[in-house]
Amino acid sequence: MPDKPSDGTGALEKALDVLDAVGQAPTGLSQAELAERLALPRTTLYRLLGTLSARGLLRRDPLRRVYCLGQRCFEYARAAYAMPDLVAAATAELRALRDMTGETVYLATRDGLEAVAVERCDGMHSQRSQSALGQRKPLHCTSQGKAMLAAMPVPQREALVRDLTLTAVTPHSFTDRRRLLADLRLTATRGFAIDDEEIVPGVRCCGAAIVDDAGQVRGAISVAGPAFRLTTERVQLLGPEVAEAARRVGAQLPLARTESASHEVAAVSGGWAFDGGWPIWHAADRRLLWADQLAPAVHVACGGPTGSDELLARLTAPVRVMLPHGEGLAVQTPEGWLQMDRRSGATEALPGWPHRPFPAACIGPDGLPWVCVADGERWRVMPLLPESGALPGWRLSEPATAMCWDAGGEHLFIATAGSGALQLAQPGSSTLRRLATVPKGSGQLGGLAADAQGGVWAALRGGWSVAHFTDDGSMDRVVAMPVPSPTALAFGGDDGQTLFITTARDQLGREALDAAPLSGRLFTLQLGSS
Repeated sequence: MPDKPSDGTGALEKALDVLDAVGQAPTGLSQAELAERLALPRTTLYRLLGTLSARGLLRRDPLRRVYCLGQRCFEYARAAYAMPDLVAAATAELRALRDMTGETVYLATRDGLEAVAVERCDGMHSQRSQSALGQRKPLHCTSQGKAMLAAMPVPQREALVRDLTLTAVTPHSFTDRRRLLADLRLTATRGFAIDDEEIVPGVRCCGAAIVDDAGQVRGAISVAGPAFRLTTERVQLLGPEVAEAARRVGAQLPLARTESASHEVAAVSGGWAFDGGWPIWHAADRRLLWADQLAPAVHVACGGPTGSDELLARLTAPVRVMLPHGEGLAVQTPEGWLQMDRRSGATEALPGWPHRPFPAACIGPDGLPWVCVADGERWRVMPLLPESGALPGWRLSEPATAMCWDAGGEHLFIATAGSGALQLAQPGSSTLRRLATVPKGSGQLGGLAADAQGGVWAALRGGWSVAHFTDDGSMDRVVAMPVPSPTALAFGGDDGQTLFITTARDQLGREALDAAPLSGRLFTLQLGSS
């Protein structure tokens, strides 16, 4: 792949950069802000904004003079993800509720800390609620958002509430977390949520969460109308009807595969790390090497997945990167690169390797190291030692936080925690394909490990879980962890079906450590051969 794309590809990349920037700004961006952020000439940006607006991918707010994502982006998203299943299952119930109440009925899903409307049945009155499809609203002041929060497991609910910015959208909005949590407990008990003029003055809503048979919150439905028609007394009577409709929708949804009890994670006996990472399986030794990046040390798990964890070597500076190299390890610290013997832990200087920060690194085809490196105002994924071969690279708008190649060297998976994007790169193509987007409330994308079936496992740091994505980007398995911060992954074991998971305890408060005392330990997940 050439470093300098053709004019057509260059224009496309600039247009995609504009969409990425606008998509990451909930309140929109002005033309001046976009020009400053993307360093684009005014005339170029003007043409791009005109084209994207004409295609419906952007819309300009004439009052605030900012650009926001357009309706076409929402239509693409709904077509690309699992929305059609949800919409198809909910359509009949939405219409029945609309006919029963005469009011507008909405279907919403959660994206991070916001509720997004994905379907609407308009009410029969001339004065009615008319929120636009694709509109994003804070979770804390909508009946759909509060219903979804209330239906979650308590730890996940409380973690999301801690992340919320409790803005007073109206004088009735919750701005105190204790009051919000009390309202969510009440909502969980009665089965439906009430928005009492908390998002729009004069509008009252009643909502209930859609939960599938596996207990996963998939969305919410709500009835909304003027407060003079949807009185408090009427909403209390309507709530059970909305909750029952949501239950029927959830019962129709297809289930994702779930791990059986025999596939639960297990902690490897031994010590713990402040910030574990860089797990490397050596089949010949039947040992896993991994690093504590903050209290710098290299650990070794002996005897496969059931063995104990021991200290191999201590270092004098934090570990930035650790990769297999020859018969040992290449370890980068702020002081430079070291060559470490994988059996004795002895180290010596490793000359000739670039001494600069790499937010992500992995071993690629033929054992070559690949890194993410700053490239002007952007980032580039490329070989660490370009002179070892004229291999392709890819440009990113934000730093990668983890990378891994599949076993055949045909695809490179790239995680960017800032936007929550899991992307796929293929040698010979300059285009990155976005496989999936992980909402911020699910945790930050951490380490990756590709499996033999073409999928990839991802650690969800802060999300108490690891997740599996298929080759089409669907998240088909989520495995709960007993600790909040899994950090990095590697396959190993005698059959190659043991997933090793490093974790962290750095930056966890006392309450979190009391609830998750195994934080920082090494874990295994036995997946089996199927």
